[in-house]
Amino acid sequence: MSGESAESTRYVVGDADDGTRRRSRRRALRGAAVGTFIEFYDFAIYGYTSATIATLFFPGSDPAAALLATFAVYGVAFVMRPLGGVFFGRMGDRIGRRRVLTIVLSLVGVSTAAIGCLPTHAQIGTLAPLLLVLCRLVQGFSAGGEAVGAISFAYEHAPANRRGLWAATVIAVGAVPSMFSALLVLGISNSMSAEAYTSWGWRIPFLIAIPLSVVALYLRLKTDESPAFEQARKNDVVARSPLRTTISQHYRTVLWIVAFSGLSALGYYLFIGYLVPYIEAVLGLDQDVALISNALGVGVYAVALPLAGLVGDHIGRKKLLIVGSAAIAVVSVPAFLLVSSGSLAAAIAGQCLLALCVCVFGGATYCYCVELFPTNVRFTAGAIGYNVGFAAFGGSAPYVSQYLVNTTGSSLAPGFYVGAVALLVFLACWKAPLSRTDPAKAREAGPAGAMS
Repeated sequence: MSGESAESTRYVVGDADDGTRRRSRRRALRGAAVGTFIEFYDFAIYGYTSATIATLFFPGSDPAAALLATFAVYGVAFVMRPLGGVFFGRMGDRIGRRRVLTIVLSLVGVSTAAIGCLPTHAQIGTLAPLLLVLCRLVQGFSAGGEAVGAISFAYEHAPANRRGLWAATVIAVGAVPSMFSALLVLGISNSMSAEAYTSWGWRIPFLIAIPLSVVALYLRLKTDESPAFEQARKNDVVARSPLRTTISQHYRTVLWIVAFSGLSALGYYLFIGYLVPYIEAVLGLDQDVALISNALGVGVYAVALPLAGLVGDHIGRKKLLIVGSAAIAVVSVPAFLLVSSGSLAAAIAGQCLLALCVCVFGGATYCYCVELFPTNVRFTAGAIGYNVGFAAFGGSAPYVSQYLVNTTGSSLAPGFYVGAVALLVFLACWKAPLSRTDPAKAREAGPAGAMS
C-alpha cells in the first residue's frame, strides 16, 4: 500500500481527552521509555566498564591498542543496528508497534546479562572476545528496533502539540541509565578492592539487566497498541511491503534522517561511550573525576532534552536543528579544552556545555525521525535512517576519537572532529524539508497541520 494511501487516512491523535485515553497515553509513554532505558543501559555499561573489559578480553602490552579493540567491539553492535531496524521496522509496520517492542526488549535484556556471564581471555583464550562480539551483535540487532519503535509508539499516542516533547522524553529517559550506570560503576568499584572489581565486580552491572528487563517488560505489556496503527489497520492501509515503499517513495527523506541522527549519535555516544575512558586513559585523571563529571553532564542532557523537544513543538523542528548544529560546531573544541584541563570543575563545565548544545539539536532530531513519514512506513523508514546514522557516527565515535588522539597526539582532536561534522550538518540544515506536522508549517496549514 502506498504512502499516499496512508496519507488519506491520517487522523488527529488525541481528540478524545477522557480519562481512559489519558491513562492509555501515560501507560504508552512509560512503556516506550522503559525499553529505551534498557537499550541505553546496555551501551552505557559497556562504555563505563570498557577499560576493565580491555584488560580482561584483549590483554596485551599496549593499553591503547587494547582500548581500541574494546571500542571496535563497541562499534560492532552498531553495524547490526540497521539490519535490526529493517527487520523489526518492517514487522512493526505490518503487525504493530507494541508486539515488536516486546520482542526487542526481551532480546536486549538477555544479551546484556549474557556479557556479565562471559569467561575472560585468561579462562578460555581467544574464544572470550569472540563470545563478547556475539553478545554485542545480538544487542545491536535488537536495539535496531527499539529506539525508533519506541519514538513512533510515543509519537502516535501523544497529543498533537506535545509530540516533540514526548519523542525527546523517550530518548531522555535513555540518558538516565547513563547517569545511573556511571554512579553504579563508581559505587561498585569503590566498595571493593581493585582486584575484586577486576575479578568479578565488573559483572554486576550487566547482570542487573535481568531484573530491570523484567520490570520494563511488565510495563510494556500494560500498554495499548498505537492508535495511528490501529486506524491504519482498520482502514486496510497497512503497507504490504514497508521496505519497498520506503525505498521507492521516501529514500531522499531517509538520507536527511541519516545526517541528523548521525550528529545526535556522535554527540551522545561521546558522552556514554568515550569520555570516561578518555578522561582516565588519555588524560590520566582519576576514575572518580571521570565518572562524577560524566554523570553530571549526562544528567544535564536528561533534563534539557525534553525541554528542547517542547521548544520544538512551539517554534518548529528546523529552527532547532539549525541553532543546535551551529552551537555544537562552536563549542565542541572549547568543551574538550575544559575537559582536558585536569580540574573536576572544568571537566563538569565542559561536559555540561556540550550536553546543552547536543540537546538543542536532539530536541528536534528524534521527533523529526518519525514525523516526516506516513504511518504505514514510519517504523521502517525511521529505523533505517536513524540506525544508519547511529552506526556511521555513534558506533564509530569512541574508536574514531581514540584513533585521532593516537595519531595526532592531541587530546583536543575529538573536539575538532565533532565540530567539523556539526558544521557540515549545519550547512545541510538550511535545505532540510519541513514535515507536514512541523509546528512551523502547521501554523500556515491550519487544522490540517495537526494531522498525523
